[in-house]
Order: sequence, then C-alpha cells, then structure tokens
Amino acid sequence: RLMPPTVLGVIPARGGSRGVPRKNIRPLAGRRFISWTIDAAKKSRLLTRTVVSTEDEEIARVARECGGAVPFLRPAALATDDAKTLPALVHALQAMESAESRRYDYVLTLQPTSPFLLPEHVGALLDAMARDGEARSGQTVVRCPHNHHAWNQREVVGGRVRFKFPAERAGAYNKQAKPVHYVFGNLVAARASALLEGAGFFAEPSVAVEISPPYDFDLD
Repeated sequence: RLMPPTVLGVIPARGGSRGVPRKNIRPLAGRRFISWTIDAAKKSRLLTRTVVSTEDEEIARVARECGGAVPFLRPAALATDDAKTLPALVHALQAMESAESRRYDYVLTLQPTSPFLLPEHVGALLDAMARDGEARSGQTVVRCPHNHHAWNQREVVGGRVRFKFPAERAGAYNKQAKPVHYVFGNLVAARASALLEGAGFFAEPSVAVEISPPYDFDLD
C-alpha cells in the first residue's frame, strides 16, 4: 500500500504590511482574518501539518488563540518590506523537517488574506498535482474579467493613453474573440524539492485548478 504524501501547510503572516496595516488579524464577520485560513486548513484532511510563519508576537498570539500552530518565530530578516515569501517558506520547511525528522513532499502556501479558501480547493489542487507526475507546482486560478483582460489594458505616456497591445486588441475587441486569460486564485502548492532547489513556488510545469469568485478574494 502506498503511503499518502506528506503535506506541509504554511500560513505566512508577517506583521509589517504597509498596504493594509495589521491585515492578517483584522476583523471579518466577527473573526480575525487569519482564523478563516486556519479553519480551512484544519478541515482539510490532506494536510499533514499546518504552521503559521510570523515574526510578530501579537500575530503569533492571535493565531494560537484561533487554533493555529506557531512552533517557531520567523527571523526578522525574512519579514522586512522587501523580503519575498519564498525564503520564508523554505525556512518553515527546513525548520519543520528538522524538528520532526521527516521529509515533506509538498508545501502549500495558505494566504491569511484569502478568507474564502475552502478545504475542497486544497484537495482539488493536490489531486491535480498527483495526476500530473511531472508537475512541480500547482495553483488555483480565476478567469480574468473582460475589462481586465491583457488586451484591454492601457498605458499612459506623457498624459496620453493608448492600448498596451494594440495589434491584439484590434484583432479581438470583443470578449468572445479573446483567448481566456487567468489570474491567481487563492492557493499555491509546490513540491518541497522544487522549493529547496530554488525553483520557486510557481516552479514549472505548474498545474491549474479553476475556481470562481468570490473565492479568489485577497485583502491587499
């Protein structure tokens, strides 16, 4: 009998957000933002372990009060305004593998600012990756609205506006003629090996699972 894959869920929740200060612990429908993501992770039976990665003592306390696990604090150097998410994920992966003396197969990035994440999204994404033996990552995606489509985008130069892709726009000005484009949904998964090799959490080839609004909502 094959053993199920080991899956580490990481909820990255640094304290220094500038766009929406303290957004990870702001209230939403009587609860903290981060609590919605913690609950979705706990309801998914496919996650071997889920941890919150933060450098912030208050966020750590709130996460624990919401039922989240915070077994370590993220180094401050990985939580600056210029810090990228990838090093924080690698730090969490290495910390948990060392603490538990085990190897994880997958790492899921569970955004605390995506409160409408469902356990079904986790299952669908892991299933999609399992079906594609070459997949190094996977992500949920949402169809791009017509008005936001790349071929409708404009740029302003010297106070004058023009289409960014004029030739494409001229050939497909209505939405029926445009190819379907997608934007990021609410969840990304990567093979642990891809993260450790520096390939990133969008390592190619990457499989897609389409979801619909409002599940893609992200507070940013």
